[in-house]
Amino acid sequence: MWQSKKILLWNLIVALFASGQAWPNISPQPSSGLKADCIANLMKLTLDEALAVGNQLEVEALNGTQYILLTPSLAAQCGYSMESDPWGNTRIYASLLGCFVQNKDDKIFGVGLKLKIYRHSPSDVVSHDVAQTCSYTRWAPREVLCDRNYMEISTCMAPQADDSQLNTIPGTFEEVSGIWKMTFFTPEPMSMVLKEAQQAGYSAMTTATRVVVRSPYNTAETYSEAVAGVPMEVLKVSIYHKAHDGLNVFNLAAACPTGGVLFTGDLISWHVPRRVTPLLDGRIRLVEMNMGIDGLRLDSAQMAARGYYLSITDFHIIVEIPIGSPDGYYKSHSLDFQYHITYTIEPMLEVFWRADQTQQDTRYKILFPITTPPMPRPPYTDDRTVPEMREFKLYVGIFLHDVELRNITFATGVLTVEESNARGFTVQQHVFANGSSVFSLKVPFDTDVIFKHNPQVLVTTYTLSVVFGFVILPEESSFAHAVKLQAYLQDVVLPTLTGTCDQDQFYIAVKYGSQGTNFNTMVGGLDLTPELAEAYKFKGNATHGSIEVPYTATSSAFELITANSIRARLDVLVWDPITNWILSDLFLACYFPLTTTRCYPNGTISALAVKVESVPNLDPSWLTLKDQSCMPVSSNDRFAQFIFSADSCGTTRTFFDHYMMYENEIGLYYNAEKGLTHTSPVDPEYRQIVSCYYVVNDTQTIAFHAKSRRYEPKAEISSGQMTVQMRLATDSSYQEFYEAEDYPVKKYLREPLYFEVELVQSTDPHLALILDNCWATLQKERTSLPSWDIIVASCAYSGDGYATVFSTVSVDDRVSVPSRYKRFSMKMFAFIQDDQVLKHEVYVHCDLVICDTTSPAEGICQGQCSNLAVKGTPTQMRRGQSTTSTYQKQISFGPITLNSFQ
Repeated sequence: MWQSKKILLWNLIVALFASGQAWPNISPQPSSGLKADCIANLMKLTLDEALAVGNQLEVEALNGTQYILLTPSLAAQCGYSMESDPWGNTRIYASLLGCFVQNKDDKIFGVGLKLKIYRHSPSDVVSHDVAQTCSYTRWAPREVLCDRNYMEISTCMAPQADDSQLNTIPGTFEEVSGIWKMTFFTPEPMSMVLKEAQQAGYSAMTTATRVVVRSPYNTAETYSEAVAGVPMEVLKVSIYHKAHDGLNVFNLAAACPTGGVLFTGDLISWHVPRRVTPLLDGRIRLVEMNMGIDGLRLDSAQMAARGYYLSITDFHIIVEIPIGSPDGYYKSHSLDFQYHITYTIEPMLEVFWRADQTQQDTRYKILFPITTPPMPRPPYTDDRTVPEMREFKLYVGIFLHDVELRNITFATGVLTVEESNARGFTVQQHVFANGSSVFSLKVPFDTDVIFKHNPQVLVTTYTLSVVFGFVILPEESSFAHAVKLQAYLQDVVLPTLTGTCDQDQFYIAVKYGSQGTNFNTMVGGLDLTPELAEAYKFKGNATHGSIEVPYTATSSAFELITANSIRARLDVLVWDPITNWILSDLFLACYFPLTTTRCYPNGTISALAVKVESVPNLDPSWLTLKDQSCMPVSSNDRFAQFIFSADSCGTTRTFFDHYMMYENEIGLYYNAEKGLTHTSPVDPEYRQIVSCYYVVNDTQTIAFHAKSRRYEPKAEISSGQMTVQMRLATDSSYQEFYEAEDYPVKKYLREPLYFEVELVQSTDPHLALILDNCWATLQKERTSLPSWDIIVASCAYSGDGYATVFSTVSVDDRVSVPSRYKRFSMKMFAFIQDDQVLKHEVYVHCDLVICDTTSPAEGICQGQCSNLAVKGTPTQMRRGQSTTSTYQKQISFGPITLNSFQ
């Protein structure tokens, strides 16, 4: 249906019906972008888009000396129509029989218009005056014009008299002249006087030779009828005209198609009934038919050049137009945010019929704009990425010229075209000769908007996911197009590991590959956590990293022991935490100097047993000498230290020519009492030979020169102090201790307390520290009461629920001689009397003994908690214990404050 609201994109305003008057002859200037043409019974005015695009257009009709603004409804009533494409190209049609047209004898017609173009504000207006004179004399007895917003029918005044009294005008003929009444048939008759018909939107007028009636579409007095399957809007009306010679009645009919269009593939087929029955009675002949575009006829050569076909069947006149013809235009649309296009063209059909009996001719002219249904045009993506160029390159299209790229959504966010180019993502528009275009995008691989994945160790998959955001002009409707591209490139450079050793440490270096530090490191089966990296002195920059690992660290593995060295191995792995692929590995084995056996002139032998990799389940504390009562003096999870005399622990002696050999063996033996045995039947036996060689007969020449002395030598007796300290550790690792400024230390009830007693400032390796008695008091004085026993007779006191636990001291970066250290732990407690806490502070005191390991071990010097024969109460043992040690010390510690009860 041709409705005026679809036609007039701007205000088209008309006012009163008035008789035409003369006006100055004003013609449009060729340079103004306006062009006026006379096309048969129409005047056509064309506006270039440069005039109207983006602006508001108003049209005024010249009425004598005044310009009258036109409304859309009255434009249809008066024979004016306008068609604009979305870019401002505008066509205005005026019927030569319309209102305000200067008509001279139905031969010469003058049309005057004023165009007002409002740009930015009501005061910013540009006016163009248009005057066009047209000559048209080929009027048929009956002419029907179907324009986009109205139907017009005119007939020459050859009336039929009606003597019926029902149709007479009251009064004398001199009182009334012209059109008196109009009767519409819907098909029921409906009569109106002229003024009522005009108020209803109709126009009826007479010219020098013709009667003219005009009706908009979809009025109350028109109706729809299907003719040969084509829907048509029908107007039937009788005009009662008073003239001096009597009352004349003119029966007029118009029928205009509102459908009949078929879309098949790339072809538009427009069907018009061959015989329009509401217009034609009796036998008729089709004398002539012509096709045109935008109101202009086309000859056969022009039609053939454009691919147009005009044919006739028994029931229809068919106009065939290929979609995409240059006489029409494409328009973009967004339906459900998907890209569609339509094609619009305005064909014209002009038919000339002749009645066989009356020889009355009818000219039938239709201006019929056709727009195809929206046709989906999903944009295609042309991936022109060359992975070796390390950038994505793609084209998206094809779009009409009314599509604009506004933004692109990347994985990191939305960027405008300008922002995308500023980020280094090249966005360009490429326009073809026909006005369509494609958009290109280039994105380097090495940007944060690219997702990277490694499906294989050496292969990287690069993924670009973007959404293009488009808008359609001028209506600013939007749609989007998502693109996901992948490229594969064998470009992974793996990290490389290298390593060296010195006498104490492994030095490991890693050169990062193309993926930087996106990997995990495992050292000796342990993940390189931030804490472990700090312990191994990690250093790194953008390309390299390094660690320093002592060969005694738990990460290393001991492979082989010799008399003066140990072969240790460090395994380092670099792996991908996502795929668990091993990216690089290094197995570095080095010999480190290590004396496992020391032979002293006094017959003391010191031996160090080492847990090697071939015996993974070995606990070094289970090892003994041949005499299974000779156990390690100290041990940890990797070492066991033995100190014994050459005539003990099952040591054998063998004589040779000039020397003798003392030999013992460190092994793992079954001990029924302790229930010790191999932890796994597949583990080999542990056996380490300890040998010491002493020269039996040795003759040496000594030079001696005597010199008289003035004074006889005499011995000087002197004494010295041995320094012992007791400290409270922050945790069980015994690596950090509370300082003096931290006291009194606050602890919760039953919170563990970790004590360490150390013999300091002594370089003698033969001294050993033994804790004899330790106890706690409320006061700083050692002998104050009440007291709480902690260690009694060198053994942990277990007479209450707060048991004392000894901890093994092992060799590490801080401890070189474990025998100079003693560690024990207990839980925080409080002295209570009658269920009341006596005091929140606790002091700890210890009696300790320093033993010479080169002397025969007696009493408490036999080892911590080795003198089990001492009997008596804890207090008696603490006060009456005697010892054969070489040196005794007393030490106190505190206070420790009870924080709160838990």
